[in-house]
Amino acid sequence: MPRISGESLREHREQLQRRVFSAFAELMGERSFDAISMAAIAERADVGRTSIYHHFPDKESVVVAFASHETEEYLDRLRDVLTAARTPADQLRSYVRHHLAEGERFHMGLGPQLYGVLGPESRQAIRTHVVAVEDVLRGIIVAGVADGSFAVDDVDGTMSLIHACLNPRHLPPTTIEAFVLGGVSA
Repeated sequence: MPRISGESLREHREQLQRRVFSAFAELMGERSFDAISMAAIAERADVGRTSIYHHFPDKESVVVAFASHETEEYLDRLRDVLTAARTPADQLRSYVRHHLAEGERFHMGLGPQLYGVLGPESRQAIRTHVVAVEDVLRGIIVAGVADGSFAVDDVDGTMSLIHACLNPRHLPPTTIEAFVLGGVSA
């Protein structure tokens, strides 16, 4: 009988999931997705080789569950940050700051390079999480246009351009923030 950690089966599953996600993140920091095996994830997570398959049938399911988990945590923290912002300009400023501060952790290699190795269902599942983050930005921009704070003709184009501006890690965050806010005429 496998040993159960935690005080309940639910708690045991959550602990195991956290260990698997932590192991997966560490391994992604060390090597490519192709070079990671389920056995390596299980070993790093201190989970039996066969036991991991009771929770995740394959690497793709680990990626999708990991992306889901990370996105939910990211969105929870983002929503907390945005509650203090009173105006759409303040919300956009907070969105940019939060994204830049969390960007390294949140985007650790789960971008376009992974899409080529994932199946269509996994890509769609991960895309659903990206859309959830985009919806927050869309709401900020739409509110700013509605109250006259932002001069934006193309919301989707503006969202793409804002996210493109959030990628350069070599620029000071204040430079990126000023550029984004200037881009929407805030």
